[in-house]
Amino acid sequence: MNMTINIAIWTGLALIVLGLAIYRNLLGIHEPMLHVSGAGAAGFTGQMKQFKIEDLIERWGQRLTILVVLYGFVLADIYLYKLVVHGSVVVR
Repeated sequence: MNMTINIAIWTGLALIVLGLAIYRNLLGIHEPMLHVSGAGAAGFTGQMKQFKIEDLIERWGQRLTILVVLYGFVLADIYLYKLVVHGSVVVR
């Protein structure tokens, strides 16, 4: 198993999670306050669309964050296993 490819995949996933977090944060900055009134029903539907988009980003961000953490632990375990079985550590 080539560790370089796995680390590149892990890095790519981590960058996607970081990008989703930044995008979600930018959406939150421009998020208007929720105002509910009889005259503003058209604005309310636009806000609901934005809330649905933010919810989608939140759900995918959470799932991908869990995936990145678990994948990182698996890579660390594989690395430590190879280190114990095949050789020594050079500490400088």
